[in-house]
This record gives sequence, structure tokens and C-alpha cells, in this order.
Amino acid sequence: MSRVRADEEEYWHSSKFRAFTFDDEDDELSQLKESKRTVNSLRDIVDDDDDDLERVSWSGEPVGSISWSIKETASGSTSSLDGRDSSLQKGSSSYAALPKQASSYSLSSLFKGRNKLASFQSLSDALTDTGVKNYAPELRRPKAEYKDYSSDWSPKDTVRRMQRGKVCSLERFRSLQDKLVLLDEAVAGHDGNVITAVLIFLKRTLRREILFRELEVRQVALCHLIHFLRELGEQKFLLDLLRFLDRTEEVALSQYREHLNIQDVEKRREFLKGCIGLPFSAEDTSHIQDHYTLLERQIIIEANDRHLEMAGQSELFRKYPRKASILNMPLVTTLFYSCFYHYTEAEGMFSSPTNLKKTFKIPDKQYVLTALAARAKLRAWGDVDALLTTKNWLGYTKKKAPIGFHRVVEILQRNNAPVQVSQE
Repeated sequence: MSRVRADEEEYWHSSKFRAFTFDDEDDELSQLKESKRTVNSLRDIVDDDDDDLERVSWSGEPVGSISWSIKETASGSTSSLDGRDSSLQKGSSSYAALPKQASSYSLSSLFKGRNKLASFQSLSDALTDTGVKNYAPELRRPKAEYKDYSSDWSPKDTVRRMQRGKVCSLERFRSLQDKLVLLDEAVAGHDGNVITAVLIFLKRTLRREILFRELEVRQVALCHLIHFLRELGEQKFLLDLLRFLDRTEEVALSQYREHLNIQDVEKRREFLKGCIGLPFSAEDTSHIQDHYTLLERQIIIEANDRHLEMAGQSELFRKYPRKASILNMPLVTTLFYSCFYHYTEAEGMFSSPTNLKKTFKIPDKQYVLTALAARAKLRAWGDVDALLTTKNWLGYTKKKAPIGFHRVVEILQRNNAPVQVSQE
């Protein structure tokens, strides 16, 4: 008897078949309950703000949303659990109650893009399934944005939208009348950025003669375009516009400004020489002549001083080497340079300070102030004294300062002049 019992135990332990136990069902039941708890925890973090334009179910939830799918899946799992519990309680019943069919939507189907009947797949399984295309719901744009591209805006509405920073296409304004109305609305809006944007559009789509003719009677838009062309450096277009408007002096000034872009000194000198014949006013013509003469003098002085500095023939250049070139410097800077390095030269020399004063008609106050600063920096106190000493027709001498003695004392103190020099 004991041998038969031992054989039966060995059979059940060695066989791949097992006897029916309630533990297996309990294991599946616990897994389903764990899945239910996972779904319930996900329900709390799902955003309920779905698109209002989507279809809704009888419960008020949008059909196809994540929250609706979670609830449907949870209800299907609950009904499945209830059916399994009732079948276990009946025991002797010939059949178990069929569970309620779950929704065709599940959380995994949302991630995989497919439906699955009466089965709940875990989130990790859905994400690791690379055979199925994954996609996320698209965020819908506000319908008002599509009006920027599809609606037929009037010129006034277009200007208003441009003032608010909206993207508006101006290509639909094809007739000359529509373009001019658009320009007038932009000017009436008093927004410089909008006016410039419309002018760029008109500059690109209209012939120059038509654009110039219409801008001639619209001075605000004309000023904006002239300023825009100068900032952009479109010199040829600007000159054509000014010639059409018969603004000869502005044409001459615009051509004169081009010398700033010429780096070569000889080419700049020749360009300035050609600018003398432009239709300037009498006063401006004299300024252009002085500019040309000054640059010509600077070229001569620079060549001579560079030779002396490289040869080492001048003690002044050895003691006070030059820090920069004199080319293209202003007149006052050139005068200071001449008073510093060439103060004792004769008036007939181009580099002489007195020659510069006479040629360019420098006032006495400007000359004394510049020469005093240059000689005081060199601590040439004898030259400072001679500069301030005058002699009358009787031969008497006295101190005289056209700039005021308070300015003289200030310059002397700045250069650490001796007390005796300051007192005199």
C-alpha cells in the first residue's frame, strides 16, 4: 500500500501535468488586480483637457481620449474580475459567467495605433513593441491663425495686423491703386516699421519712374525711403531718386560721402578733387576745397616726417616718436601736430603752423589754444612765454591771452609747469 502511494506521489511530482488548485486562479486574479491598480494610478495624472471639437460619450468624456480609454479599460477589467469571482463561488455550476466585453480601445492601443479586444497590455510591452508605428496626438492650431494665409484682408486690416506683428502677405495687392492705398494706410498708422515694409514691397514690384512719381506727393513715405536707402548703402538707387526730385545739392552731398569708403589716400585725394566741381552751394564748395588742400598737405608732411623718423636725423622724433599717422586727421589735430614737431619752421614750409593758420584762416583763439597745449606738453616754456607776449607800436611788451588767463593757467598746471612760469 505504501509502495503504491509512493508511486503516485512520484508521478505527480515528475509529470508536467499538475492537479487543479485554486492557487493558480488566485495568481491570475492578483495579476489582474495589480493591473487595475496601475490603470487607476495612471488615471490621476492624465490631463482631462481634450479638444472640445472631438466626439464625446454618454458620460461626457471625449471618445478616443486617453482618460476615456483608461476608464473603459478599467471597467472592462472590473467586469472580468467580477465574472471570475462569481464562477469561483458557484464551483459546481456547469459553466462560468461570461465577462463583459471590454472596449475596443486600450492604453496600449493608443500608443501602438491599433485596437485590441478584451485584453489589457502593459505599458512597457506597448513601448517595447517596435514593429508598430508610434505616434503622439497632434496639437491643433487656433483657427484664427489660418486666416493670415487664407482670408482676403483689406489694406486697412493688413496694416493693423502688421502693427500687431502678424504675418501678412502683400503679394495679393497687385494693382497700382491697391498698392497706393496700402501705402496711404501705412502712413496714416504712423508706424515706421510698417511704412518701411510697404516701401520695400513697392520698390520691388513697381517701376522706378512710377514709384518716384507717387512718392513725390507723399513726403512722409519719401523721407522714410531716403533714410532707408542711406542706411542700406544703395547709393545708385538713391542718386536716381534725388535726380528725379531735382535735388542737386543732395546729389552732390551723397556723392561726396562716398569718399569715406575710399581707403587709399591717393584715390581719395583724386576723388575729392573731382567733387569740387559738383553743384554745391558757395559755402559748401569752399569746405570741399579746404578738405582737398588739407589732405594734400598731410600727404606731403607724412612722407617727409616718415623719412626723418626712419633715418633718425631728427632728435625730436627720437625723443618723442610718433604714435599715429597724420593722414586723414582733422585740421585742429594737424595744427597740433605741426606745433609739436614743426613749430620753428618758416612760414613758407607746408608743415609750418603759421602756414596752416594763414592757408585755412584759423582764428587767433584756436591757434593760441592749440599751440599753447603743444608747446606746454614739450615743456618749452620759452615758446609759451613768447606766445603770450605782445608788443605795441611804442615797443612796450605785455602779456596777452586771447583765450583768457584762466585757460592758460589750467593748461600750465596740467603739464606741471614751474611756479615761476605760472606767476609770469
